[in-house]
Parts: sequence; structure tokens; C-alpha cells
Amino acid sequence: MAPQAPAAPRIHAVPGSPMIMNDAAISGGMAFLTAELEKRDPRLLEPLSSVTWQRDIVAKTGGGWVEFTSNMFVNWATTGSNENGIIGGETNDIPIIQADVSKDVFKVVTFSNILKVPFVDQQKMQNIGRSLDDILDKGIRLNYNKSIDNVVYTGIPTMGFYGLTNNPNVIATAAPNGSGGTATWKTKTPDEILADVNKIITDTWASSEYDLSGMANHILIPPEQYTYIVSTKVSMAADKSILQYLLDNNIGRNQGIDIVIAPSRWCIGAGTGGKDRMIAYVNDEDRVNFDLPVPLARVMTQPHVTEMAYLTAYAAQLGQVKFLYLQCARYMDGI
Repeated sequence: MAPQAPAAPRIHAVPGSPMIMNDAAISGGMAFLTAELEKRDPRLLEPLSSVTWQRDIVAKTGGGWVEFTSNMFVNWATTGSNENGIIGGETNDIPIIQADVSKDVFKVVTFSNILKVPFVDQQKMQNIGRSLDDILDKGIRLNYNKSIDNVVYTGIPTMGFYGLTNNPNVIATAAPNGSGGTATWKTKTPDEILADVNKIITDTWASSEYDLSGMANHILIPPEQYTYIVSTKVSMAADKSILQYLLDNNIGRNQGIDIVIAPSRWCIGAGTGGKDRMIAYVNDEDRVNFDLPVPLARVMTQPHVTEMAYLTAYAAQLGQVKFLYLQCARYMDGI
């Protein structure tokens, strides 16, 4: 005859005496209090994420559902050999002004996500005071902002358009070597780092016919280099960081332009050969921008009977980064 399993621990009571529990009963008898004694954090902790496009570019919203966006440009020129237009009493070579009007066309892509809320799960969530719809809505909006980040900084090269960090039409130069023998900022002196910053700013100024509105006012560098110039002093005897030294002494500050130097993870390995890249441009709607013809919105909702769920479609349209004046931007690789 097969041996029987030991009986579950029981509580023994003797008439007229207090209730007695054996050791096994004592160890598990209070298990029901686990939930009662639990201190639950009511917050729903979200994943860590970084979205910086709002800081680094101007978005032009509105326009409706479109395939492309466009900008009109005009150039002027005069006919004849008298380009200065200076004439005398017997001059018959008077230049005639002409205008060349052109149009640039930029692509627009559509972003879409589906929010699916199962009916049974929705009812269960009501018992704990949470909304599954709100949780999934936040996820879609985070995905939307991260998609904008991708479009703004790197674009979609497979579709033929690019972002702030990798436009093939923006001139890229290699950072010069410093006295330490390399081009990286960690081996350069503060003056050599300032020379790199002034060089890239001055290049945009010179390419813009020395128009101050074309001088770069926004510089992006990798976080590692940013940390270095923030945490390193100009000298052992000074209390000023290299970053503050750059902000106080660059050519833009001298010309009345406030320069922003900010960290961007998109600069890591963005240069030629996978080198870290410094990006300088004019952060202004008239120099570089991108379109949001249709901001993110719920476009339709319907019940799905066979899946016992509600489906909601979200959609938006994103335009590509538009360098309206390429001469106002420069890359420097190898910092």
C-alpha cells in the first residue's frame, strides 16, 4: 500500500484551553496579510528617454495632409559688362537687373500607430483605478516624439532625406591637430578648442557674405566633449570652466550674437569614418526648419468584435529638415 502524504498542519484546540498552532501553521498562517501590509507606490514608472528636437530646431506646424512642402527662392543678376552700374555722360552700357526665381521641394512622411484596448483588460484596470487607454496613449506620444528626433537629427537616408547631423550638402572639415598631436579636445588646450569653435563660426559667416544673420549661433557637440569642457578649468589658477571661456570669447559674442553650445548624443560617431562631429548652424526659422503639417491626433476609433477590443488610429505628418541656406551650416569632425 502506497504511503500517504503527510496531513496539512492543523490548529488543535482543547475544550476549555487556549487555541494552539504548531510551527508549520504559524509560518504560513499570516500570509493573507501580505497585501494588507504592502506599501504600494501609486506612480507608474516610465522608461528613461531623451528628446531634444524642440531645443535645436524650429517646427512649422499646419498645412494639412500633403505630399511635399516647398520654398521659393530668388537670385538677382545684371546683364552686360558694367556690373557696378556706374555710368557717365556718354555711357550706353547700362546693366539690366534680372531675377531668377526657383522652388525647392521637400518630402513629407506619415507617422501612424494603433492603440488597442482589449475590453476585458479595460474592465480589470478599472478595479485598480488605472486607465489602459491613458497608459498606451503616453506610449504612442513618446514614440511620436522619438520619431521626430530621428527625422530631425538623422532623417531617413534610405528615402533620400537627411537631418541636422548628416546632410551631405553641408561642408564638413576635419578638426586640426593641436599641440598634443591629435585633434580630440581632451588633448587640446583651451585656446586650441576656442580656435576650433571660432573657425567653424567664422566659416559660416564668411560663406554668408559676412552677413551676421548667417553666422552660426547654435553648436552641438557629443555629451562626452561637453562634459569635459564643463568640468575642466581653463587653468589651475582660474575658476572659469572651458565652456564659460568659449562662451565669453568666441567671435559671435564679439559681434553681438549669443552662442549656444549644447550636448547632443546624435553627434556621437556622426562624422566621416565614425568620428565625433561638431555641428554649427543658425537656429532660426529663416535659416533651417522642418514642417509638422499635421500634429499627432486621434483620427478614428472603432470596436473590433472578434478581438473584443477598441482600436484607435493615431496619425501625423513630418517634414524633412530644410537647410534654407546651406552656407549657414558647417560640420567639424574628429573633436
